[in-house]
Amino acid sequence: MLKSARKQERDPEGRMPLAEHLRELRNRLVKSLLAIVVATVVAAFFYKDVIQFFTDPVLEAVGCDYSFAELAENTNETTCARIVQNGLLSPFTLALTVALTSGVVLAAPVWLFQLWGFLAPGLHRHEKRYAYAFVAAGFPLFTMGGYFAYWSLPKMASVMLEFSIIGSDNQLPLDDLLQLIMRMVIVFGLSFELPLLLVMLNFGGVLSGKKIAGWWRGMILGITLFAAIATPSTDPLSMLALAGPIWVLYFAAAGIALVNDRRRTRRDALGPADDEASELDLTPEPVEAVEPVAAAPMLPEQADGGRTGRPEGINGYDDVT
Repeated sequence: MLKSARKQERDPEGRMPLAEHLRELRNRLVKSLLAIVVATVVAAFFYKDVIQFFTDPVLEAVGCDYSFAELAENTNETTCARIVQNGLLSPFTLALTVALTSGVVLAAPVWLFQLWGFLAPGLHRHEKRYAYAFVAAGFPLFTMGGYFAYWSLPKMASVMLEFSIIGSDNQLPLDDLLQLIMRMVIVFGLSFELPLLLVMLNFGGVLSGKKIAGWWRGMILGITLFAAIATPSTDPLSMLALAGPIWVLYFAAAGIALVNDRRRTRRDALGPADDEASELDLTPEPVEAVEPVAAAPMLPEQADGGRTGRPEGINGYDDVT
């Protein structure tokens, strides 16, 4: 009964006391943590499949003719690198790390929805539209960048192992290899978010579309250098395969920013929206000269010495009143 009454008293614009904000934050954190725990438990049963998914392309690239599942059974002398695990607790800690990371990724729709539910009441209507558009564009962009990282990993492994001494046995610790793969996925994914960041800064009024478009020479050079470092393969096609999509996304972001500047100019000419407060004009205005007010006419002095017959007082009265 108390809970329903609290819902009825809630402000339609999302305003509430600090205690209500903290209570809502606690409830949403609990829901997010429960979703992550459940997803982690489910991912724990498939952590070997996850490891195999990320390591098989690397093993195939360095000349091995067996997969991660067949590594322990293969005893042939090969010149390729071998994936190893050091320590008694290493397999267990690695399984927990992979399961927890997979759980956070799998539970992303739940905790992102809870985060949005906590922040959305404080946003204006147009800000909510922008947030929906940024999330809808950001997820596929990050996925595209992660795919390019996964695609370039075998080529990177082949180039790096060419520096090995002839006859040496290359051993790749599994935990270090997985950390390298995750870092590359995150870096590539964030690099594909660069155009979205530029659009967000433009929509926030920080950067203009003209300024973003004017950076095209430096952006092309920086993106090319990043692609050359991130893909150390000697094949120029690999570098262009990474730099090309980011070039296209950058020019698309510049075009969106220019269109948004024109739309903002037209919107400012029409005035603020219905749910926005108009700007106050704080420019001081000159004060006009005020004409002096004429003094009230004096009452005629009373010849009889006042109302009480006493001697004349001030202004013909017998007292100050």
